[in-house]
Amino acid sequence: MNEASFDARALRDAFGAFPTGVTVVTTHDPSGQPIGFTANSFTSVSLDPPLLLICLAKTSRNFAAMTGSGRFAVNILSETQKDVSNTFARPVEDRFAAVEWKRGPEGSPIFADVAAWFDCATEQVLDAGDHVIMTGRVKAFANSGLNGLGYARGSYFTPALAGKAVSAAAEGEAQLSAVIERDGSVLLLGDDVLSLPTCAMEGGEPTQMLRDYLETLTGLSVSIGFLYSVYESRADNRQHIVYRATAATGEPAAGRFLPPGEALKHTFDAAATADIVRRFDLENSIGNFGVYFGNETAGKVHPVSRKA
Repeated sequence: MNEASFDARALRDAFGAFPTGVTVVTTHDPSGQPIGFTANSFTSVSLDPPLLLICLAKTSRNFAAMTGSGRFAVNILSETQKDVSNTFARPVEDRFAAVEWKRGPEGSPIFADVAAWFDCATEQVLDAGDHVIMTGRVKAFANSGLNGLGYARGSYFTPALAGKAVSAAAEGEAQLSAVIERDGSVLLLGDDVLSLPTCAMEGGEPTQMLRDYLETLTGLSVSIGFLYSVYESRADNRQHIVYRATAATGEPAAGRFLPPGEALKHTFDAAATADIVRRFDLENSIGNFGVYFGNETAGKVHPVSRKA
């Protein structure tokens, strides 16, 4: 695919394969009112002098105020602040009413309970296509030690929950499975009795091992997404680690894609598999996914929302 034929949505999806943190960039408009927006285009630039950068769309309603204020703050959201990210990603009139904040040393709004914050003086505003790159000189900062909120491929993820999968795998023999989704359907194996594609975890990096297995099984390119379920089955005395995944177009060499509603009319290899498909059907319909921890009959779903 050459530059002239790029599809903007496809390019955005490809950029979205890179996992990032989530920030809210803030400043004040000329009247002194706080303004801010959610951004994941943030990176450190230099330690000496202390510089960072963010990117801002020229179409942003806050463009003039943000580029003209001479100062801004970057609030790195913690893994409990998905609602804050969603609030500042929407055209809400009084976004700041939904958060606890104060003025930083340089005057820009600083949020409570963030993973870290940086209060900056604007160093440069550089033209960059349909965006500008704003570099800021860090005048003050703080690091709370909280885990940051992650984002990739249109969904949030939390590092602390992902780490639990590794801990679970270390506790005994583990099985890796995938809910491979495509256009709302799920890849399932079997005819009379349905099952998720599953392989034994034999050491090494679990997502790479699972992807290699799935691509060999289906003959399709597979992208492993986020952790979906971690549970101990008392029936086979194994830890089961389930990830969400997506597959490229084409007919799979093994299995078939079924809408969850149709799949649930069939028999499954285990009650836990049926529960996973039923839960995926519900969460996919509302765009609000979670990560399950427990056993095959009882546990807790930790919500991990999609970005609005």
